[in-house]
Amino acid sequence: MSEMPTWEGFLVPCLEALKDGALRSRRELYALVAVVVGLTDQQRAVVLDSGQPMYANRIGWALSQLTRVGALSRPSRGQYQITEAGRQVFGRFPDGITEKQLDALGRDESSGIRPYVPSTSRRTPGSLIDDPPVTLDPTEQIEEGIARVHEAVAKELLERLRGKEPAFFERAVVELLVAMGYGGTGGVAAATQLVNDGGIDGIIDQDVLGLNKVYVQAKRYAAGNSVGRPELQGFVGALIGKADRGVFITTSTFSSSAIEYADRNTTTRLILIDGDRLTDLMIRFGVGVQVKETFHVVEVDEDFFQ
Repeated sequence: MSEMPTWEGFLVPCLEALKDGALRSRRELYALVAVVVGLTDQQRAVVLDSGQPMYANRIGWALSQLTRVGALSRPSRGQYQITEAGRQVFGRFPDGITEKQLDALGRDESSGIRPYVPSTSRRTPGSLIDDPPVTLDPTEQIEEGIARVHEAVAKELLERLRGKEPAFFERAVVELLVAMGYGGTGGVAAATQLVNDGGIDGIIDQDVLGLNKVYVQAKRYAAGNSVGRPELQGFVGALIGKADRGVFITTSTFSSSAIEYADRNTTTRLILIDGDRLTDLMIRFGVGVQVKETFHVVEVDEDFFQ
């Protein structure tokens, strides 16, 4: 898949989509600009964590920046139209323009472009990173920052889990599965006794009668100590006569032979969750973590100004 244009890469395409002088809505422009740029189906399918298509988010920031500097106007609610200054920009930079070049035009009194100087608390998309040119719009920068925080938290979670006793880890994975929705309405979840557990560390009843059960094996292994095929074979053996599926969770990784065994096993369906996926699920479902701060990304309510 070719690389998605940065938000700056959508500046001139937005002007091109409006060069005929027509009024167009943001929704119309998403479609038109995507055609102008030649986005592939794969690129259109990329979404942010918020669920918004990435290309639409970047087009939105380009439209906002062009409006701030006077290259576009908004004669009516949610409608955009190119200005004379915008036509000049398109004529002068038909192959693309950067935010720095747009800022330079704002300092040129003959250009018709208004200068846009953000305060220290309200920065333009590109002001967060000067060199190299920014490739992420502000929303994406927030999501990237959150991803970095999650990465650090995930690393600490693994260290904490590896440092606890096996019984704690077994209870933790059962709690995670319950948080994920396993256990059903009226179901029961519990870690088995350490002594004589038969290779099964947790059992989750999906219903009140216990007719549908999920069996769990949890291995608290150090980094570099992979779970191999023998461990999976032992787990499958413990499930004989009890269930035809199970979940195997570890704080480390699975060897290639273990993964191959799980994929090819036709009698018992095995779901393998390694350390990386484990911590990702813990963060996602709020197990072993708590919310430190909440950020709200706002935009103007068009209905309010109707």
